Amino acid sequence: MTALPVTPSFRLDGRRALVTGAGRGIGLALAAALAEAGAEVTLVARSGDEIEAGAAAIRKAGGNARAAALDVSNLAAVADFFAERPAFHVLVNNAGTNRPKPMTDVSEADYDAVLDLNLKSTFFVTQACARRMLAERSGGSLIHIGSQMGHVGGPNRSLYCASKWALEGMSKALALDLAAHGIRSNTIAPTFIETPMTKPFFEDAAFRSSVLDKIKLGRIGKVEDLMGAVVYLAANASAMVTGTSLIVDGGWTAE
Repeated sequence: MTALPVTPSFRLDGRRALVTGAGRGIGLALAAALAEAGAEVTLVARSGDEIEAGAAAIRKAGGNARAAALDVSNLAAVADFFAERPAFHVLVNNAGTNRPKPMTDVSEADYDAVLDLNLKSTFFVTQACARRMLAERSGGSLIHIGSQMGHVGGPNRSLYCASKWALEGMSKALALDLAAHGIRSNTIAPTFIETPMTKPFFEDAAFRSSVLDKIKLGRIGKVEDLMGAVVYLAANASAMVTGTSLIVDGGWTAE
């Protein structure tokens, strides 16, 4: 009888996962997906009430989740946070911000706000997490939530594009630095996703129409569209995947 190969597991039982910016929207959905796949998930954000509610909802659904208030822009607090805990096997860098405006109107404060959170904080959270992985020789998966705007340009998105293009390069370099230690680094690059934060923008008919004109599948993204992607990149199913970007954009960047 012919021996068939066995599909690598998408399960995450016995693994510890950390999701930043997990209070709502994309971050909460990714935390829920990892928990559903069996991971013990820690939800991190500055807003303690939101992550406590999110962790409680995940537990009610049968998952294993806890909340930990942390400002990822406070690098001393980030270092302390990871030093006090065993290594995480999965890190999802989701915390981020955007200040869309014409490049001629961008201030230094705008630049610092976007680049410091989207890039600087992400780098040092990843560094602290990777150091623990290296110390415990645990291996792991580093997943950074980028954007389709890390692959193309967009009007009024100069800072956001700069941060997300930089994130793509950073992830590739991390993949090379850490591959010998069994640590993978990848990005997920979504198109526009409807969340409580973005929903008001889609009430502008002209803006919604301009977005739908670029998304070839003909609809705005949902948080559910990203949940399978994060489980895949966290699990053994993607064991040979590192230094790349999983673009979830409905065809936006295909032309």
